[in-house]
Amino acid sequence: MFAVIMAGGKGARFWPRSRERMPKHLLDILGERTIIRETVDRIRPLVPAEQTLIVTGRSHAAELIRQLPEIPPENILIEPVGRNTAPCIGLAALHILRRVPDAVMLVLPSDHRIGDEATYRKVLQAAAGAALQGDPLVTIGIRPTGPETGYGYIEQGDLFSDNGSDQIYRVRSMREKPPQEQAERFLAQGGFSWNSGMFVWKASTIIKAIGQFLPDLQQGLIEIREALGTDREEEVVGSIYAGLKSVSIDYGVMEKAKDVLVIPGAFDWSDLGSWDALWEVSKKDENGNAVRGEFIGIDAADSLIHSTGKLVALVGVKDLLVVETKDALLICRRGRSQDVRKIVETLEKSGLTSYL
Repeated sequence: MFAVIMAGGKGARFWPRSRERMPKHLLDILGERTIIRETVDRIRPLVPAEQTLIVTGRSHAAELIRQLPEIPPENILIEPVGRNTAPCIGLAALHILRRVPDAVMLVLPSDHRIGDEATYRKVLQAAAGAALQGDPLVTIGIRPTGPETGYGYIEQGDLFSDNGSDQIYRVRSMREKPPQEQAERFLAQGGFSWNSGMFVWKASTIIKAIGQFLPDLQQGLIEIREALGTDREEEVVGSIYAGLKSVSIDYGVMEKAKDVLVIPGAFDWSDLGSWDALWEVSKKDENGNAVRGEFIGIDAADSLIHSTGKLVALVGVKDLLVVETKDALLICRRGRSQDVRKIVETLEKSGLTSYL
């Protein structure tokens, strides 16, 4: 079994801590360890370092090698440009197929928070067992805690298997991020789970599925496969990747495939997509404040304070996100952190690159 950790993206919604050179998965936003360090440590009892691959951009490779010295440098796979998850997963599958043709691969984002790690590993093991029963594509679903519109939804169908502790279901449909009313209907109806973005399948199975549903991507992967291990690898990957269409594995494959299974993930989970998400999972004081750094609050409640240096003092306010770094200060109403990416877009348009 191999693990593929997708470590791309800018983490724009975690500005000003997350920057182009040091996106959120390379930062210690959750605690003493960086998020990518926690991700790798979490799967270590299942997958050894030599079978853990990390797909990332060239500008972050050196920092990943520094943070994860046990991962062989050849297991840090470089994407010349970001092209969403389908090309990323396809590239990793090619590397796995060269080593072990029928290996199972766990596909995991680099920036999730998992509360119950033992249960998490147990679910992944069950998913890996299901992936070996024919050629299914297996996804991990998360039990909804509310009508969240920021996640895709998985509608479960008939029971596929039940070993007493893990139930695996066939997938009836996968839905894009719904509007509020539809999310509320999904919750009331039952039988829906959030799409966690975690997948398990044989490397050969996902390559077949890409060939069926994304033939243009398949053609590019064929050209890359022929160059792997040669002195032309970097040149070919660079030229082919630039011409690939940006497409997610969810939209490109999972929504179209028929043999899809879902196993409910009965563990505490957050995709850590924003400062709001961090407030939700953080420990809070008696006033509902989640604090990192020096803080004084006078009649201040239900806020996130994240300071890397300066003392933060709040008086007579609530429901704020306050993030301080050495060169920037973010103050945002809690519930609006999805819009922090608009600040990054404005900085890009304004040419204020030193803050990116």
